[in-house]
Amino acid sequence: MKKKIFTYVICGCILLIIACAVLFDFNGKKKENIKKIKVAEVAHTIFYAPQYVALEKGYFKEVGLDVDLILTSGADKVTAAVLAGDADIGFSGSEATIYVYNGGEKDYLKTFAQLTQKDGSFLVSRKKIDNFTVNDLKGKNIIGGRAGGMPVMTLAYALKENGIDPKNDVNIDTSVAFAAMSGAFIGGQGDFVALFEPNALELEQQGYGYVVTSLGELGGIVPYTSYSARMSYIKENKDVIDAFTKAIQKGLDFVHNHSDKEVAEVILNQFPDTSLNDLEKVVKRYRSIDAWPKTTNFTEEAFNHLQDIMIDNGELEKKIDYGKLIYNGK
Repeated sequence: MKKKIFTYVICGCILLIIACAVLFDFNGKKKENIKKIKVAEVAHTIFYAPQYVALEKGYFKEVGLDVDLILTSGADKVTAAVLAGDADIGFSGSEATIYVYNGGEKDYLKTFAQLTQKDGSFLVSRKKIDNFTVNDLKGKNIIGGRAGGMPVMTLAYALKENGIDPKNDVNIDTSVAFAAMSGAFIGGQGDFVALFEPNALELEQQGYGYVVTSLGELGGIVPYTSYSARMSYIKENKDVIDAFTKAIQKGLDFVHNHSDKEVAEVILNQFPDTSLNDLEKVVKRYRSIDAWPKTTNFTEEAFNHLQDIMIDNGELEKKIDYGKLIYNGK
């Protein structure tokens, strides 16, 4: 009888331990419910290193989120995915939210966090140019990306800031889809192409071209890529938006407080076809142009600057109030 009682006690203890393990982690903290969210990213590039740090270091899991990252090349496709409900959060240039708002969408998109503050593309020349200057671009054809997108608009802005008339001094080719720009250049189209990393470095290593300058360095501070979601989603999921922003902030903090090699080591899993040495080189390139802001805060000054660029490119007639399209959290 005593043996049976002892067995029951042991079994009861085991069940209690299992139940506690389900409810609590081994540090004694109650486990939070993990919420799955889908994020559509405009490109998969080392330019977005802080985001991949957040994924690889488990920062999203720490705040109760399970992030499914899907590649949706082009800001237009990102917004289409979010509006259709195929993604909860979109990651692209914030110009997309302006186009959606001006298009009359009732449940339009709001930007809630910024990840980059420079143009992340590098200008690749078909021919080697010693001591490159922007004057070398005069009369040339540049594959710049889709008309109305951040890549082509910031390219035009950077050229204008450096004394080149983007309409008369050069020909910016907007006929090539964002994802096809590298292939078009390899196929013989254009004298120059603006590419994110690791694509620019890969072309250089394969002998198809030479990186001559950083458009981010030429163009200065520009609110380039950010996160957005539908108004209704933000209203119903403020805890998710705030938690997501917190994880991205931790990613930014890590990048700013660790070496190029340490960042490269963390995100290596995201770029299996790129060597650790090459990743380190690219992280260094982006750090050298101050590509990443200190915080995720998308300021009114940045939003107005973005709209100035759009107006200058003929893509916007009048500015939209900051409060209409920017969500600043709690």
